[in-house]
Amino acid sequence: MALENILILAAASLLWGALLRERGRTWFMLIASVLVIFWLQPALPIRGADFWAPLATLVLVVLTWYITTDDETRKGRKNIIVLLIVAGVVLLLNLARFVPQLQIFTASRPPQLETTLLIFLVTGLTLLALSRLTRFSASFLTAGLILTIGLFLTLKVPALTYWTSYFLRTLTYQSLDATRNTDFAWLGFSYVAFRLLHTIRDRQMGRLPSVDLGEYLTYVIFFPAFTAGPIDRLERFIKDLRRSDCEVLAEGQSDLPTASQRLLLGTFKKFVIADALALIALNDTNATQVTSTFWMWVIVYAYAFQIYFDFSGYTDIALGIAQLLGIKLPENFASPYLKPNLTQFWNNWHMTLTQWFRAYFFNPITRWLRSWQKPMSIPMMILLTQVATMLLIGFWHGVIWNFTLWGVWHGLGLFIHNRWNDMTKAKAAAWATTSTKQAILNISGILLTFHFVAIGWIFFALSSPVTSWQVIQKLLGLSF
Repeated sequence: MALENILILAAASLLWGALLRERGRTWFMLIASVLVIFWLQPALPIRGADFWAPLATLVLVVLTWYITTDDETRKGRKNIIVLLIVAGVVLLLNLARFVPQLQIFTASRPPQLETTLLIFLVTGLTLLALSRLTRFSASFLTAGLILTIGLFLTLKVPALTYWTSYFLRTLTYQSLDATRNTDFAWLGFSYVAFRLLHTIRDRQMGRLPSVDLGEYLTYVIFFPAFTAGPIDRLERFIKDLRRSDCEVLAEGQSDLPTASQRLLLGTFKKFVIADALALIALNDTNATQVTSTFWMWVIVYAYAFQIYFDFSGYTDIALGIAQLLGIKLPENFASPYLKPNLTQFWNNWHMTLTQWFRAYFFNPITRWLRSWQKPMSIPMMILLTQVATMLLIGFWHGVIWNFTLWGVWHGLGLFIHNRWNDMTKAKAAAWATTSTKQAILNISGILLTFHFVAIGWIFFALSSPVTSWQVIQKLLGLSF
């Protein structure tokens, strides 16, 4: 989000908080979130894609809600009202096609109205067909998982993204020679996908709470957390969402200073510190231009702090705006660079992402491996699960070689720390008998962990493994 986007959203949240009325808060959050996902979607080379991507998000969320909720909740009258309101908002955005002065929520001119109506018709018929089923098969949930993961991979694997762009250009009669794998950027889908997967999987496990369509939509596309997280859990989110407006209004008076402070802190982190560091931080250009070992360390350090202040700044902004609306999103960063080992670093860096992977991948695969008749050795199991988990976290950012190397780097680092900790824990405790010795252990651990993470950021910041290796050589003074 740009600074002006954040200021507008914060001002709107403050204004609504000041004018809060009975039952108004949840409707405001729903309608605002629908508008914002269109408003923030950037213009794309493919004609109409900046309108279709947010609309596809809404359709996917509605269908996922339908297959994950129970029969009684599906039949609620409020769901029809929510559908009509959301459809009405989308139609109004589409009708702005005929009034250029009103095209403030879309990056380009909206597409033909007939196409939008056709999508509504197909979605409605799909819901109608699903409603005629006497019972839902588990295969619907499996299909939902496959579809969501398939869409996610389509956006993350460059070759799949290229052919998707090629196909969309064919549909819009645009030049196929100009096809690029960057043509189609579906804003926010990385976070949307993980919220959908969370609810589908929890429904399969029989532990998903019942929520109406309005609550589910608001949870998945909640505008403060739409583009950069955090990834909240549905059961925690709806507790805040269902609080009475009177309760939120009363609490809001005391929350206002805290929320405003968090919002200002995040804005300062992102648009002052992070943007200033970006001027000298490691990138594909200066990685090949810098020849000095000293200055190479400087730009690597700059990137390490830039990415922290960028990510944590956005989180502070999201938490601040959400708190103005009575929603207390989970924390995402807790001084990760001050942790004495890599395990603690990952327990405090992008916490909701790592918690998601722990809950839906690491723990299940660990239990599965332990259930084998002849289970593998503990060290081998730890190596496999930690490397696989970190590989997937790397792929979450993009299925390219450098994110693969970044995932392997951290997976191996976590494994080595686990083995080292097991071997030396007793000796370290016996040696660190004074506060001075304990401080030495702690400080050395912090420095070692920070530099391990900083070197890992080289793979994250650059697009080529060859360039990454050249940077590491320069850091070690092996190549000039």
